[in-house]
Amino acid sequence: MDSSPLNHLPEETIHQIFFQLPLRQIAACKCVCKALNSALSSPSFRHLLSTQHTSLSLLALKPSDRHISPFPNLHAFDPALSQWLRFSLSFLPFSSLHPITSSDGLLYLWAARPPSRNSNTAHVRNSSQKSLVVCNPLIGQFKILPQLGSAWSRHGSVLAGSGNTVLLLTELAILYYSESNGVNGAVNSGGVSCNWLKFTSNLPSKPRSPVMVSDSILALCDVGSPWRSQWAIYKTKITDMEKKKHWVRVEKRQWGDIFGILKRPRLVKAMNDKKVHMVGGLKSSFALHSSCTTILILRLDLESLEWEEVGRMPVEMYRCFMESSKFKVFGGGNKVCFSAKRVGKLVLWEETEEGKAEWRWIEGLSGHGDGLCRGFVYEARLDAVP
Repeated sequence: MDSSPLNHLPEETIHQIFFQLPLRQIAACKCVCKALNSALSSPSFRHLLSTQHTSLSLLALKPSDRHISPFPNLHAFDPALSQWLRFSLSFLPFSSLHPITSSDGLLYLWAARPPSRNSNTAHVRNSSQKSLVVCNPLIGQFKILPQLGSAWSRHGSVLAGSGNTVLLLTELAILYYSESNGVNGAVNSGGVSCNWLKFTSNLPSKPRSPVMVSDSILALCDVGSPWRSQWAIYKTKITDMEKKKHWVRVEKRQWGDIFGILKRPRLVKAMNDKKVHMVGGLKSSFALHSSCTTILILRLDLESLEWEEVGRMPVEMYRCFMESSKFKVFGGGNKVCFSAKRVGKLVLWEETEEGKAEWRWIEGLSGHGDGLCRGFVYEARLDAVP
């Protein structure tokens, strides 16, 4: 590379050359040599990319708690090229990493603190003390968010939004973080940094599959009895969290038994901020233990509160899920992904720009013992800085 003609070009010219490439090829070029990595990671090149809003929409997998690799990587599937990608997380100085969500090109993960020289390595490895870290694997930069108590990493659902906004949601409380909340990092009596604002939640039950849609949070809650589940959608605005009772049940009399026909429903973000998907098994009847005939994807318009069916898993695909006692759903935008125990591959539902729905298998799944995968949409970007 020392004799390469690129070394004799001004950096601005190099930026203009590589600016014409797709993000996939830019990311690949960063791995060629240190000189290109430095040029394509510079603030001026990232600013140039930001004018084009270049991103790469991927389906990232969360590592299984039982199969965390000693070689930290983020495994993601590129639907456009139908291939698996691997992003190294070795630049993060932590002993174990667990990616959980993404927003605006940034990756959020729970990470264990690195062991000190005087500490027992086995003790640190088994410690439950975790830090919430935000990073960009494409440029190798990260930031540690203010410290939280260990219980939040075990029981809180992490939601990330624009402007480095982060929320941790449980049945009883919500933690809200943004860089404008504070600057000193002091910790209050509840073990929460002053950069985190704490609000009462008081949901009727543990929130299931919460999602952040624009300036609101939506979650499913079980409002039924110990013998029979009955699901309902609850919604709150971030600006209303200071109110004592800020959760509002989203409902409409014309819905009828919309929740009664779905088994194990889940919410998934839609492409439009004014809509949300709900996914679940389509019951064959309203009986308590009725079997399912397929998996259904519904879409709710949050303004008109009208439902529409946008996807129904093909019978030949669903046969593989019928033998599994549990399946997982993840995705966002125009993609919803499904996994199940002992299936060994994923199913992807994707809505095209023309509004047509396509179903397909994702092969090549590895490193997830029983095949039950969790994940999230990762919009990879080179211009996102923690």
